[in-house]
Amino acid sequence: MATYIIRRLIAAVMLLFVVSIATFAIFFLVPRLAGMSADDLASRYVGKAANDQMIHEAAVRLGFNDPLVVQYGRFVKGIFVGVDRNYGPGVEHCPAPCFGYSYVTQNPVLPDLLDRLPITLSLALGAAVVWVVFGVSTGVLSALRRGSFFDRLSMGVALAGVSLPIFFTGIVSLAIFRDQLGLVGDVADWVPFSEDPLTWANNLILPWVTLAFLYAAGYARLTRAGMLETMSEDYIRTARAKGLPERMVVVKHGLRATLTPVMTMFGLDLGLLLGGAVLTESTFSLPGIGKYAVDAINNNDLPQVMGVTLTAAVFIILANLIVDLLYAVVDPRVRLT
Repeated sequence: MATYIIRRLIAAVMLLFVVSIATFAIFFLVPRLAGMSADDLASRYVGKAANDQMIHEAAVRLGFNDPLVVQYGRFVKGIFVGVDRNYGPGVEHCPAPCFGYSYVTQNPVLPDLLDRLPITLSLALGAAVVWVVFGVSTGVLSALRRGSFFDRLSMGVALAGVSLPIFFTGIVSLAIFRDQLGLVGDVADWVPFSEDPLTWANNLILPWVTLAFLYAAGYARLTRAGMLETMSEDYIRTARAKGLPERMVVVKHGLRATLTPVMTMFGLDLGLLLGGAVLTESTFSLPGIGKYAVDAINNNDLPQVMGVTLTAAVFIILANLIVDLLYAVVDPRVRLT
């Protein structure tokens, strides 16, 4: 087990290195290949009234005139040992891990990400609990009652959930439950759990349900398909022939074998959401990592984009590592190699 974890962590570091190079190349190498100069890149961050001299000074200050290898090395150095930034009146040190400073706001990227992380964590983890419970339960019941009214209704709702985009269901739910019925508070008014748990839950319940409606649909369909296949296996008939209770046959023998693909999808989905639920946070005006990523892309702010990308990659890699370790717990037939 220890050897497997160490091997996966080494592979994770290599993958993060590749992700950082690819992201850096998209924002620096590709524009250079398209014919843009260092001054052209710097013109995005100096305002519309800047003259050529101001643009050139900004390019020098931001290091755009340096070779791309030097610029990337400066970014990697900041992650491992920190970096010093000369902002004119003095020099400011950004301790490791440092993702650099925003070209637009001049704020260090990592503290901004950490300020927004609790919002994204609250949204992703809360929605994950809802969609796993309802999605898996609905899939199991549909498989056990194949062809019934409940099966047709639940799969029809699941198909609608998969088909409807989050920005549509989010706006509709806001119009009905907040504006018309007044059942929930203003979602944009973020309140930390430590300050007021009830207000925290009340403001997030609508994003949780809306996001879970999208994901639970896929989990219900996947669980139903897996249960239908598993419940027709020979060992299920053997378990019933031995006189085991139906609940034990369904949960211990049927559902347990079905959970492996569900866990695989859950690791990917949760990792992606922890890296920023872009559409959900934008729809509900939640100032999380997803909203931060949208603003960074609109402003062409490379340090912010690099920070969000690496943060999302870390969450995805860790989520998949945990899921792989849990395979052996859920299904004894799985062995880590």
